[in-house]
Amino acid sequence: MGMKSHAHRVYSNSITMMHLKLRHLGIAFAMSLASSGAAYAESPLPLDQSHSAPSASSPHWGYEGDIRPEKWSELSPEYAGCKIGKNQSPVDIEHTYTTSLEPLDIHYAIASQDMVNNGHTIQVTPANDSGYLQLASERYALKQFHFHSPSENLIKGKSFPLEGHFVHADKDGNLLVMAVMFEAGAQNKQIDVMLNSLAAVGANKHLNEPVEIDALLPKQHGYYRFAGSLTTPPCSEGVTWIVLKTPVTLSQAQIKRFETVLHHNNRPVQPLNGRLVVD
Repeated sequence: MGMKSHAHRVYSNSITMMHLKLRHLGIAFAMSLASSGAAYAESPLPLDQSHSAPSASSPHWGYEGDIRPEKWSELSPEYAGCKIGKNQSPVDIEHTYTTSLEPLDIHYAIASQDMVNNGHTIQVTPANDSGYLQLASERYALKQFHFHSPSENLIKGKSFPLEGHFVHADKDGNLLVMAVMFEAGAQNKQIDVMLNSLAAVGANKHLNEPVEIDALLPKQHGYYRFAGSLTTPPCSEGVTWIVLKTPVTLSQAQIKRFETVLHHNNRPVQPLNGRLVVD
């Protein structure tokens, strides 16, 4: 019995050490991916790729017909990453690796804002980097936020009627996108601030009543994190993705208004290709 007990303790200790080593390697690998991205991220991504209106020199892309997401890589060599990239977004957050993530420290001030319906989304741009997100030692300035209907990312296979993307950049131009899911429920006044100020497609409009961005976020900031890409051409990788776990509500009438304006502007989910999603 003594020898069996000793052998059992040795075996248990070995399993514990193996688990700790795997956990350490998994966390390190996940954090490496989430911070550095992959093949298409050797230099900071220009912000004008994060959902700007199409320029005269860029091939037109969209969400239907011959310019739908499955065809993006065929529209231009610049868009090749949309097909051959291995760290593409959005994703279905189904299996996660639990670890101790740094808390999000979010500071969004009410400041001057411009809004545009650029034909792909409704985008709001705050003036002068008036808001930021602090994650560990890195500070990411809020550059713009925009919306997709229905959601692009899925959480355990579930789609939401609306997803907001809050695009940030650090001092070196590295991008972090924080995604917020919206579900049917109570009306959100700040959604009306945007919808009631919409101008014609392509027209930039100054918001006389700025959007209170904090009202577009949940009270709880628990999140999933993974390495990904822009969800629009050229689908550049090297983007850190933060997806908040708790959704925010908007009314069914507001959902219908968004659907009328945005139609259907979500890219289908992409393979994880071995990436870890941590929470």
